[in-house]
Parts: sequence; structure tokens; C-alpha cells
Amino acid sequence: MSFVVAIDGPAGTGKGTITKIISEKENLLNIDTGAMYRCVALQCLNNNISPKEEDKIKEVLENIDIKLEFIDGNKKVFLNGEDVSSKIRTPEVDNVVAIFSALKCVRDKMTPLQRKIGEGKDVIMEGRDIGTVVFPNADVKIYLDCSLEERARRRYNQNKEKGINESYEEVLASIIERHKLETEREIAPLVKAEDAIIVDTTNMTIDEVVNCIEKIIDKKRIK
Repeated sequence: MSFVVAIDGPAGTGKGTITKIISEKENLLNIDTGAMYRCVALQCLNNNISPKEEDKIKEVLENIDIKLEFIDGNKKVFLNGEDVSSKIRTPEVDNVVAIFSALKCVRDKMTPLQRKIGEGKDVIMEGRDIGTVVFPNADVKIYLDCSLEERARRRYNQNKEKGINESYEEVLASIIERHKLETEREIAPLVKAEDAIIVDTTNMTIDEVVNCIEKIIDKKRIK
């Protein structure tokens, strides 16, 4: 038997941070689907492939090797053997990942792979369509939400820590554009699953969000 926790929500709501903490506290395998899509986007950027070049994208997908590993307590992402943990978090990838991840050929490759990784395991998986498409029968479905302004502030501060020089206004514009792309795309758009519990993180600390979600998980596990 497996136990699946699906964490969905837009960029900047704290999904990655929250999922990492909860995976450790609840002993769940953490699968970052966003990192997988970022790897596809990065590989296409590295090869100067545009979202319109479907044949070339399909070729990339046929040969791509993505591994998610934890090394000394830190999540590492490997693309074709190279550690790209930092490279997939650059503004360049931020600006195109929603476009590439909206493509049918990309979803068709990634969704079965995500299911396979989580098969038969106790997992927590975060993304945009985990509770609606990847694991519609997940034991726990959480939809993390947050105001656009707060999401932009968090991303801006993260960028500053990484030495990425982008103004708050630029980050906000990027967040707004990405949100529009993700919610309006035809294939696997970002929507709240009907049975998902909304957790608005706008005015919550990380600890408060973690405690809230842990209570939901523990209640479900007891049943």
C-alpha cells in the first residue's frame, strides 16, 4: 500500500520549501515535479530549441535523463549526469518553463514518469496538476495559495540571496505572466482539485504552514 500527498499551487507559494520539510518530518519520499519540467526547459534552452519546434523537443524528451537525489540533506537535480540544481532556478528558465510544460508532448512524457517514481511508495509530490492529473486519487490533496505580491516578494528575496539581479517589478511581472500561462493553458492547467484543502500562505510563516499541513496528513493517516 502507498500513501500519497499531493501539493499543488502556483509559483512562489512555498511548495518546494514546505514539501521538503514535511517529507522529512512525515518520512515521505519528496518528488519535485517542477524540477523535472525545469530540466526539460533548460535542455531546450541549451540547444536553442524554441517551444514551437515540437520535433526537436520530442528528440530531447527521448534522450533526457533526469534524477532527483538527496545528498547530505540537500535536494540535488541531475540532468544527463550534470548537477543542474542551480541552473534550473535562473530567471531564464523561470521565463520559459511554463511555456514548455504546457506542451502536450512534454506532459505525455513527464506524467507517466512521475507516476512511476511514486508507484507503491509513501510520497509527497508537488507541482501544478498532481491532485488533478498525476494522482487524482491521492490520499491528501493540498492547494497552496498566496497573493501575487507576496509571491513576487518571496521570489525577489530568493533571487537576491542567489545573486540574481532582478527588480521587484520585473519579478512581479514574470509571476503574473507565468500565472496567466499556467491557469489558462489547455493541457493540465493549474486548478484546485475539488477535494483539495486550500492553505493560503500569504500571511503565514513556514512553521505555521508546515504545522497546518501536518495536522491534515496525520488526521488522514489515523483513519
